[in-house]
Amino acid sequence: MINPDYPLASWFLALSTSLFLVLYALPLLFAPLRWARKFGWELPTGNNDLTVYFARCLGGLALAVIIAVVQFIPDPKSHLVIFELIGLIGGVMTAIHVWGAVMKQQPWSETAEIPLYGAVCVAALWLRYATLS
Repeated sequence: MINPDYPLASWFLALSTSLFLVLYALPLLFAPLRWARKFGWELPTGNNDLTVYFARCLGGLALAVIIAVVQFIPDPKSHLVIFELIGLIGGVMTAIHVWGAVMKQQPWSETAEIPLYGAVCVAALWLRYATLS
């Protein structure tokens, strides 16, 4: 499954999809409020249907991206756009988390994710443009 010609790229795809599947996609899809509590979010009282709906949508979107990415692990060189997509997602998520930190609208656990998303962005773009080109 790991491409011997491009092991860094294959391992990056394999590890990042595995971590995001377990830590974000599945919990958001199946237990969004429990996930939110574990990450330190204070949940509003009353009807949380919209919160659960948006969380499940995000979990479903994350799962769809993960399923697409897993297909490219054996041959990352032929699917360079996936690294651009991961880099874009990482960059946008970094900006969202920085905004939340500046506005003081998120728990510390979300602020702690800023370096993670930044690293994913940089790693994906480095792999795309420095090692796979």
